[in-house]
Amino acid sequence: MHKLLTTIAFAVGFAGAAFAEGVPIKFTLDWKIQGVHGWFYLAKEKGYFAAEGLDVTIDQGEGSAATVSRIMSGAYDAGFGDMNAIIQNAATNPDEAPVMVYQIYNQPPFAVLTKTGGPVESLASLEGLKVGAPPGSASTKLFPALASAAGFDAEKVELVSVKSNLQEQMLVQDQVSASLVFNVTSYLNILGIGMDPDKDFTWYPYGASGLDIYSNGVMVSPKLLEENPEAVQGLVNAIAKAMADVLANPQEGIDVITATEPLSDGELEMKRLQFALDNLIFSDESKANGIGAVDTERLTRSISTIQGLYDLPDAPAAEAVFDASFLPPMEMRSF
Repeated sequence: MHKLLTTIAFAVGFAGAAFAEGVPIKFTLDWKIQGVHGWFYLAKEKGYFAAEGLDVTIDQGEGSAATVSRIMSGAYDAGFGDMNAIIQNAATNPDEAPVMVYQIYNQPPFAVLTKTGGPVESLASLEGLKVGAPPGSASTKLFPALASAAGFDAEKVELVSVKSNLQEQMLVQDQVSASLVFNVTSYLNILGIGMDPDKDFTWYPYGASGLDIYSNGVMVSPKLLEENPEAVQGLVNAIAKAMADVLANPQEGIDVITATEPLSDGELEMKRLQFALDNLIFSDESKANGIGAVDTERLTRSISTIQGLYDLPDAPAAEAVFDASFLPPMEMRSF
């Protein structure tokens, strides 16, 4: 009898432990750990994921477009990555393309970066020049679309494959005449090397050149979406709650980043976070609709733009690339 009770107790305890561990979710970032990732780590640190029955593992990324590839390969269940890469894959491989469930960057962060006083006087003058282009980044994948919108020939630009962490140095050393950058990263990298990103460099934002598109947000695999929608809801709820904490106290988001990555510069990451909030997250649209939402008409226009510029066979419907059903109440997403 004692043995039976012990066995039952062990079984119950094992089941309880397994339940306590939660649904495992592998989550990939778009790049190395930065201040703009604070809400993801805070959701884990403060137990928000665990409270939703989730066991989330967060890994660094290789580019915002690469997030889509990582999820489609089955290596990851969810991640922080680029909406436009979802659109491209949804048009050609709809059954495997991830779905965005929480749009964080309302404005596109892609830009062509040049040195002030250098050979680039306009986007058209990029023709015939060398341009640094990280192969896994969304800024590189969207460059042909930028060229079409801005009226220059992308085929006449020599794209040089570069590592993202070397873009600014190669530009300063005149190894390239321009770089295709993620502005929230590059702006702070420039500050980190002791230069002035506003005076020493000229920025050509993709959005200002006709690409009115969305960018990074939280996406999930179709498998997770279909098999465990409760986990998707929990993931979004936890991140939204952590974002609200960071908006109320930005230092809390930076503290969890410096604790996770001790080599990071807390002061620099605070500037990066504030830059992202002011330039990518806060907008008239996100103020009206709440962080995480999209404007369906704008998204539909973006899909048409991406379809035309990439000659995609189909234009996926807005609801095929963004599922609004998991958005928490407006009071959790307002600012």
